[in-house]
Amino acid sequence: MSLAQVEGQERRAQARGLYQALAGLRADMAHRAEATLEHWDGLILRPEFQASVRNLADYLALRRGDLVPFQAPLAALGLSSLGRSESHVRASLDAVLAALALIGGEGVAEFPPVEVFAAGSARLAARRDALFGARRGGPATRIMVTLPPEAAEGPGLIAELAAAGADCLRINCAHDGPDAWDAMIGHARRIAAETGRRLPVQMDIAGPKLRVEAVSGDKGETHRLHEGDRFEVVTRLGASDLPQITLSHPALMAAMAPGGALWINDGKLRAQIVDVAPGRVLAEVTSTPAKGARIKAEKGVNLPGVDLRVPALTEEDRDALDFVLRHADILGYSFVQTRADLAALFAAMGPAEAEGARPAPALMLKIETPLALRNLPQLIVEAGGRMPVGVMIARGDLAVEIGFERLSEIQEEILWLCEAAEVPVVWATQVLESMVKDGQASRAEMTDAAMSQRAECVMLNKGPHLVEAVEFLRDVLGRMDRHTNKKSPRLGALGLWHDL
Repeated sequence: MSLAQVEGQERRAQARGLYQALAGLRADMAHRAEATLEHWDGLILRPEFQASVRNLADYLALRRGDLVPFQAPLAALGLSSLGRSESHVRASLDAVLAALALIGGEGVAEFPPVEVFAAGSARLAARRDALFGARRGGPATRIMVTLPPEAAEGPGLIAELAAAGADCLRINCAHDGPDAWDAMIGHARRIAAETGRRLPVQMDIAGPKLRVEAVSGDKGETHRLHEGDRFEVVTRLGASDLPQITLSHPALMAAMAPGGALWINDGKLRAQIVDVAPGRVLAEVTSTPAKGARIKAEKGVNLPGVDLRVPALTEEDRDALDFVLRHADILGYSFVQTRADLAALFAAMGPAEAEGARPAPALMLKIETPLALRNLPQLIVEAGGRMPVGVMIARGDLAVEIGFERLSEIQEEILWLCEAAEVPVVWATQVLESMVKDGQASRAEMTDAAMSQRAECVMLNKGPHLVEAVEFLRDVLGRMDRHTNKKSPRLGALGLWHDL
């Protein structure tokens, strides 16, 4: 027997072994997926979301185990290593099994229809366009911009943003008010009509305020704190040798325990809780910038590692909701964490509108906490089963809550999960922040902007150089479209080295 024949036999034996292992994996996946679908039974009121939910159930079942041992052997046989199967999970497994059957010389090679592999991506693209606007030309990833107060003064700024490449607009209901919101939306509708484009508007209800409310000392701020300094969190400011602060929500103090972490201002000041007594918490600073840090009113407060069970829908949100439902294209739901939060929102929205009325806005789930992250599949299914849905990776609060070192990993997993669910994703918080504020992006921000191309939409925050940032981001996204589609590289010609 020749060497080639021996190697051929080894390849066939390897293929047969992989076939048996993957066939078992597929059977287990199908069983677990069916159990998950039974758990979700009754939640899918929109038939057009059913295929997405089934694919999501397949993906969750498949990713329960470690696929790494299969990947290199499959690649060695010239087959898919299942690394890009998010939008067609079951079909990917079936195609690999069919190819292994052919290589192994046994079994029936039944390949899935080719069109199955494009269906999920097509649904996701259609939902992206429905949420964030469709356009001809330009990058596939849409650009969302947060409107500053001056956008209410006239149509000029919105016209500039649209001309620069903005696809949709965001209004933060924590700022301004109904008169300003109405003016902004009126300008947006006018610009859209004049340009023949659609400029969808997302309105984010604020959610619970988890912030420093008041600070002891002159002019509302303490002296500068450094590592080792101590301060008190109290229910009411009083006489003390230590700096004191009060917080905007009672649940924050109630959740504090000795040894726990307390972060202020996106983690610029980090402290450990030393002692807890009625109406008073003693904390010691564990980390600040080299020059120290001041605690100021209105700065955000986080308790990393603590599941803060705070209702997402506040009375202020309920007051704003009537306006949002009548005017917004997308409702941004801040601090959503549980099914109860969704139930509260659905109840506040009321029954479906009468025929001929303006349709309810789509729902944007803003993922900001570890609890929301754990519940994300359930939140997607329950929300998407009732109405069009998207997911915003609110990377600011999320990074503080899960740890900065985990953000890169977790945002990838959210992108994968949402691709499996065929749900559009918004990549948000601090994108090109230096450029928006100061007119010049850092190298790290340029890389982050390039990575954002894998999401369906990227959000820019407000700032004096917002228009220039939109133009810059549009150029970056367009360049990245030449090379990448989600996790799949596009192998176009590399023009840089054609002369070699």
